[in-house]
Amino acid sequence: MADTVSATEARANFQELINRVEYKGDRIVIERHGKAVVAIVGLEDLKRLEALEDFIDSEQLRHAVAQNDGFVTLESIINSRNE
Repeated sequence: MADTVSATEARANFQELINRVEYKGDRIVIERHGKAVVAIVGLEDLKRLEALEDFIDSEQLRHAVAQNDGFVTLESIINSRNE
């Protein structure tokens, strides 16, 4: 579970937040006006997220190609992602 801090607190304690993420593996959610807007995560978390996105994109491409007898346009893939 991620800790939540306000944007004001994040600004004032940015180096501490970086250290918490880097050395403790914490995940920090930053809120503006009570609404979560961004997160600070470690590099390994980011790499895992990007790998997952790549896997999902690959699966969607394989599915689109299979549905279209091997032919698919980039536009149709993008549109299927947004559905």
